[in-house]
Amino acid sequence: MIKKIHHVGVVVESLARASRFWRDALGLPLVREADIADQGVRAALLAAGDSEIELLEPTRGDTGVARFLAKHGEGLHHVCLETPNVDADLDTLKAQNVALIDQTPRQGLAGRIVFLSPTACAGVLVELATPQHDDVPADSPVRFKRLVIGCRDPQETGKTFQQLFGLPEVAVNDGPRSMVGWSGGGTLMMVPAAEVGGTLGMAALSMVAPEMAPLVQRLQKVDAMMFYGANEITLKPEAANNVHVHISRYHFP
Repeated sequence: MIKKIHHVGVVVESLARASRFWRDALGLPLVREADIADQGVRAALLAAGDSEIELLEPTRGDTGVARFLAKHGEGLHHVCLETPNVDADLDTLKAQNVALIDQTPRQGLAGRIVFLSPTACAGVLVELATPQHDDVPADSPVRFKRLVIGCRDPQETGKTFQQLFGLPEVAVNDGPRSMVGWSGGGTLMMVPAAEVGGTLGMAALSMVAPEMAPLVQRLQKVDAMMFYGANEITLKPEAANNVHVHISRYHFP
């Protein structure tokens, strides 16, 4: 029932400041931006290859996003999976007694949406969305590749995502890891929490870029702190709204 990973949501204190990193430095084109009054957020979707990054700034203090920011600070908030029929999928989840936040679909920046309870998905907040916009895919110099999720039991967490959403399993090197999604990009990798500093839940973003030199130059202009490797960079979390971002060189087809 799931077509792809539509976006990964990041809570930020200021959409304007966050855009200087995600839009200006990484070069992710703006797809859409809007105030969503009933959710108390101003949100922006930025193209990252076949998926997107959603930035969420709370506009009042009595919302889930505002409470998240007050408790955890900026950082990874949710992953959104695209489905052609969110209403039918919601009915299926209800019939399976899956824990939900939304009992009926509502309108969001990504289209018609529902949120599952994090208790249903090993502590990960999952959104399902049926887009209602005919957006033309924007060319982006950096593309989303993978969301890394810290788990107590990566194999069981992978099975949970397979069973709930029908996500295909992707082969991964031997070891205590599992991966689901699409091997061409847009995967969820489950790893032992010890590998990601003890984090349970969303821990890091992996992205790819065909050319590293111009990307590094743009990042240096915003004083982003980086570690350099062979054809790869790792950004310190404070450079990316408290998100661990790893970018490797990759020739797009």
